[in-house]
Amino acid sequence: MDFKEYRPAIYESPRAGGMKVPVRAVATGTEMIGKMMSDRTLRQAQNVASLPGILEASYVMPDGHEGYGFPIGGVAAFDPEEGIVSPGGVGYDINCGVRLIRTNMSEKDIRPKLKQLISKLYDNVPSGVGSKSKVRLNPQQLEEAVTEGLGWAVKHGYATSKDREHCEESGHFGESDYSKVSDMAKKRGGPQLGTLGAGNHFMEIQKVDKIFDPEIAKAFGITGEGQITIMVHSGSRGYGHQICDDFIRTMMGAIQRNNWQLPDRELSYAPLHAKESQDYLQAMRTAINFAFNNRQLMTHWARETFAQVFGGSWEDHDLSLVYDVCHNIAKFEEHEVNGKTVKVCVHRKGATRAFWKGRKEVPQAYRNVGQPVIIPGSMNTSSYLLCGQPGAALTFGSSCHGAGRVMSRHEATRRFSGKEIVRQMEAKGQAIQAGSYELLAEEAGGAYKDVDEVVKAVEMAGISKIVAKMVPIGVIKG
Repeated sequence: MDFKEYRPAIYESPRAGGMKVPVRAVATGTEMIGKMMSDRTLRQAQNVASLPGILEASYVMPDGHEGYGFPIGGVAAFDPEEGIVSPGGVGYDINCGVRLIRTNMSEKDIRPKLKQLISKLYDNVPSGVGSKSKVRLNPQQLEEAVTEGLGWAVKHGYATSKDREHCEESGHFGESDYSKVSDMAKKRGGPQLGTLGAGNHFMEIQKVDKIFDPEIAKAFGITGEGQITIMVHSGSRGYGHQICDDFIRTMMGAIQRNNWQLPDRELSYAPLHAKESQDYLQAMRTAINFAFNNRQLMTHWARETFAQVFGGSWEDHDLSLVYDVCHNIAKFEEHEVNGKTVKVCVHRKGATRAFWKGRKEVPQAYRNVGQPVIIPGSMNTSSYLLCGQPGAALTFGSSCHGAGRVMSRHEATRRFSGKEIVRQMEAKGQAIQAGSYELLAEEAGGAYKDVDEVVKAVEMAGISKIVAKMVPIGVIKG
């Protein structure tokens, strides 16, 4: 593939073969693109560019790496009449997302009780493979949670109305249908609402290391370096995974019956108007609502834990939600295509929405500055808070979603020692609780791209502006 600079920090490879649009990669330079060529990342983006009804380009964010069907970090928008929906373009962990919670505390306030805090959080927030929630829902209650979204959490005292206001889509996706969800998904999901899970999911106590834009930071409630924040990264757990698995099989059946052509077997799809697509979208939206509530329940228990450890109420410590944003999702949004504003179906697979100031979807509190964009790094590096910028109009309002892996989990466990990672983190004054040393090796910083370089790319491209950098001082992994 031959990439040439299309505009600053965006490189384009022209159409070839069955591609309907070019591939565009966001990168600081050709070295970053070269790393994406070392696996199937950009080849997968070419395959996406061959799908029916795709508009403008097949995009890859700077954290892009090989995934299932779509590359992780892939963005594609489809025409509502001629386009398709692909479960592989959303991913197995539907609405895997991240939220940032601010506090009015500083590092010196929590440092004396940091180990106690991390230990209590580990006890209070269920984590790990197969973990089960402290909330037990019967089938009717689960249906309410996954159809009402954060409205369910507000009703049951797990969330405030402000929490809803500071979520993408206000924490609720309508036009969902619980009857489209398989019994196996319901069985897997019921016990897991309010659990962190494992893999790259985490809860971190972070401190603000550097503020790059004080004005925007203040609008987001980030007021000074040393301020304590909490970051939660998780998704729809086994519930969303099963929905994806179910509909990949359903769409493969439709492809065989209709003899639709696939550039890659993993890219199973159906036309947007087909029953298979409509059923998937309605089931997918219940998983989106599941994930919003999942992160909210963990936020609720984190708030309770702060009150237990530091006294008073969580309101005294101002554990307020800055924002909650999705990065595995497909939805209809209005974007400009060929000079006209039209509604398109945007797939973001390991990519984050990055809307700019003035867009009606941005919460009223942030509409004059733009949407918060939250980018977690690896557990022993750093994370970033950014703000959506008008340049994101080119990428259908999308930015990167994290650092992005450069190494398989198997390779990471071969090259890194979990015990050594713990030793290094503790030597830096970081407290950590995790389910196993093997998991820590899988998530070693060296298994990921340089998050500093990744966020630099989206800023250079005019997609998102760097607002603040946070570093972890306490980490919880499954």
